[in-house]
Amino acid sequence: MGPIEKIYYVMGVSGSGKTTLGQELARHLGIPFLDGDDFHPAENLQKMAAGTPLEDADRLGWLLRLNQLAKSHKGTGAVIACSALKEKYRELLQSGLQGEVRWIYLQGSYEQIHDRMQKRKGHFMPAGLLRSQFETLEPPSYGIHVPVTLSPGDAVQRILIEINGL
Repeated sequence: MGPIEKIYYVMGVSGSGKTTLGQELARHLGIPFLDGDDFHPAENLQKMAAGTPLEDADRLGWLLRLNQLAKSHKGTGAVIACSALKEKYRELLQSGLQGEVRWIYLQGSYEQIHDRMQKRKGHFMPAGLLRSQFETLEPPSYGIHVPVTLSPGDAVQRILIEINGL
């Protein structure tokens, strides 16, 4: 199986650049990009917009929906942006897709990402929820780790080198 047929989950806290990087990576690979935020139920979006962190129960249906979405792209490939903050979330997201998933973790400090969020306009996730995301985050020991300080172009080049085994 080549790099294009994989499911690439781009993960990290809100404001880390998942959508921007995911869109660019999908364009380079010639596969669809799917933003996990687009699949949240309205209740989750309302909760986050009000500054209330999501709980595991809030996320369960959303994670199952993203897993089904990933399965529907099995064999053809897709890039999916999803926070995937906890290991148990990642296990659920890749359930039934063993050997098909590559994880890309956008890694940065609270300060770096908070600064980015202050400059972002029109997003439902208020910067105030960032602290709760960092408290929830269980960074993966696996996958491709990409510093948020890289430009999207440099980050994609780094990822392409990794997935092509160069």
